[in-house]
Amino acid sequence: MDRIDDLSKEGLLELLHVYAKNMLALDGVWFQSVESKLGMEEAMEHDRNAWRRYTVVEARRIKEFLHLSDHPGVDGLKRALAFRFYAALNGDEVMTAGDTLIYRTVSCRVQNARARKGMPFHPCKSVGILEYTYFAKEIDSRFECESLSCYPDVTDDTCACSWKFTLKR
Repeated sequence: MDRIDDLSKEGLLELLHVYAKNMLALDGVWFQSVESKLGMEEAMEHDRNAWRRYTVVEARRIKEFLHLSDHPGVDGLKRALAFRFYAALNGDEVMTAGDTLIYRTVSCRVQNARARKGMPFHPCKSVGILEYTYFAKEIDSRFECESLSCYPDVTDDTCACSWKFTLKR
């Protein structure tokens, strides 16, 4: 096989996982480069800036791919979250009730990798708030997002992080 077009469905799914891992590795490599040279605080500032911009692009492309309406609500957000690049990598759970969606990352590759390397956990809450808020609002502008549990403010030790999305009508 010489081209992506030649791959079977199984081959394409395997390649999707390779690409997702590569994307996550790129995110980690640049972050650790800034962290080692300028410290965690500076790395976090750049991380927040990058994710604030990236997550809107990712959401817009997923929304277009899924042919979601302007206001697809909870069902649209649930579908879109399943198509994020790291949805193929992290174990997650989604629960919905009315105008609320709870999204839980059960196993986080980033935190697992940092633990394996003996590094302190990534203080991802401030990044996550921007990432998930901007993603959800790009899918449907009526969403509000809040962290239920995310390092360093862990309130639920059964998951890596947990987020609540509420549709405001």
